[in-house]
Order: sequence, then structure tokens, then C-alpha cells
Amino acid sequence: MRLPEVSRTVEVPEDITLEVVGKTISVKGAKGSLTRDFSYAPINIEGEGKNVRISAKWPRKKETALVGTIHSHINNMIVGVTKGYTYKLKIVFSHFPISVKLQGKSIHIENFTGERRPRSVEIIGNVKVQIEPEDIIVQGINLEDVSQTAANIEQSTKVRKKDPRVFLDGIYVYERNEGMA
Repeated sequence: MRLPEVSRTVEVPEDITLEVVGKTISVKGAKGSLTRDFSYAPINIEGEGKNVRISAKWPRKKETALVGTIHSHINNMIVGVTKGYTYKLKIVFSHFPISVKLQGKSIHIENFTGERRPRSVEIIGNVKVQIEPEDIIVQGINLEDVSQTAANIEQSTKVRKKDPRVFLDGIYVYERNEGMA
């Protein structure tokens, strides 16, 4: 049975400026600003004072799911411009010492399992990466950019054609936080 309407409301904090133009949402806060376009979604987005209402009339399963998804995206944008996001990755090796270097907008992983050619990972969006002796810290205000950069670093050191129970070398995400240092 389909419901006549599904809606969710996002409450905007006092220190955040949220602007709705059509289906484009702009959020400004202490850490910066984010803009996202939801024009692909067959739903309604309305700004009502300090609230944003996401709704769909006579939704099917897909539209009902999209209402919740876009609600979460807007909440993630609000958290991003107030606190930010931090992912920490651990550099793990047993035989060949891995060295990680930052060069411009890319990260080079050298000597992974004794390979001669370095593996390269591009940094997505406006993300800051810090390299410490045993850790890599990825920080930013856009959750999708931060998490995708961390995932790309982790996937670049995936062990292939060897037993992963024996060859545990790699770079692994071990902590996810809201907030930047």
C-alpha cells in the first residue's frame, strides 16, 4: 500500500546558513561552505525558516528511500561545516617498510611488498592529508570526499594474487570521527 505522502524535516542550527534554490542546497558554517544539487531526485525540497522539508507525494519504494537519503546528505553537510570529518589510516608492514609521500594532489606509496614502482592515489576534492610515521590522517568538510579518499588509499594497497591471511601489509582505516583537529 502506498502512502499519500512521505516527508522528513531537517532542523538547521542557529550558527548555520542554509539556502534552498530549487533543488540545490547551500550550507555555510564556521568551517566553510558546501553546495549540493539534488535535481536528479523526483522529490520536493522546501525551505521553511530554520527547517528544510523533504517530501514526496504518493511515493514508490525508490522515492521513499530518496527522502531518507537526501535527509541524511543534508545532515552530513551541516555536520561537515560545523565540525568536519577525520579518517585515520594505519600503515602496516612486516617485511618491506612502506613509505608514503605526499606530492601535490596525490599520495605515492612506495616499496609496498617490495614493488619497484610506486602506487599513486589522487586526493579527491578539498581534502587535507597529513602523513605521520605510522598514520595517515584525512580531514575535510565533505564526508563523501573524505571517505572516498580514505577508501582509495586503502584499496590501493590491497594484496592481490597472494594469501591475504599471510600478507597483512597495507594501509587500513582504523578510526572515523566527526570533528577536525
